[in-house]
Amino acid sequence: MYAAGLSDVGAVREQNEDAFFVRNEPIGPFPNLFVVADGMGGHKAGEVASNLAVEKFCAFIKDFPASEFLRPGDYLDLLIGAAQYAGEEIIKKADEDESMLGMGTTLTACVIADKKAFIAHIGDSRVYFVYNLGVTQITTDHTFVEELLQTGRVTEDEIKTHPRRHVLTRVLGVSDNMLVDGIVRDLGDAKAVLLCSDGLTNMLDNDAIVRIVNGLGYVEHRTKYLIDEANKRGGLDNISAIVVDVNR
Repeated sequence: MYAAGLSDVGAVREQNEDAFFVRNEPIGPFPNLFVVADGMGGHKAGEVASNLAVEKFCAFIKDFPASEFLRPGDYLDLLIGAAQYAGEEIIKKADEDESMLGMGTTLTACVIADKKAFIAHIGDSRVYFVYNLGVTQITTDHTFVEELLQTGRVTEDEIKTHPRRHVLTRVLGVSDNMLVDGIVRDLGDAKAVLLCSDGLTNMLDNDAIVRIVNGLGYVEHRTKYLIDEANKRGGLDNISAIVVDVNR
């Protein structure tokens, strides 16, 4: 198993409000760790929120006491606890600087162990399992339109052009909606795990993702190819991707 990550400002935006973290080696009690965050807020606040979230999230895990006693069955609780801690730190930062009020960020983190993916997730960054002939989205977007979809009030096609498709219902940094999803999923025959911000998936369809992730080249090359292709198709937002080869 090996992973690579990359982030790009995109073809339109002036600053990158995404942040990511890739660790193929042990960190704290985890054998590896992969994180993507996509910030939101006023001038530079989104950039501050995403970078602060990743920094505090990883520090919480790295400094976790008695980590040698933690077992895979405890991984999910630690991931969720680290995410909630990062959210509290964002709120604290905003309270200290009124120019940062209202800032927040998505955060999607994954640990691969025992042929399983352990995932903490809030917002609309995503985790996918990529197979030989298809892709499955593992996380659920915390967005206004996703709630409409789940209740049958819109269709998949209508989501793509809905005027409120970018409205988030849960993020780190807003105290009344920091509920973090915890997911454990067997890898099965997945070839790779993909973590990404919506700047990638808004530009690339599933067929393109499968073709690129399963293509030739080192994982670093395929990760760059994902971002390059998203930019060629418009690059309307910041773009971040982490590709984790698990069964290649």
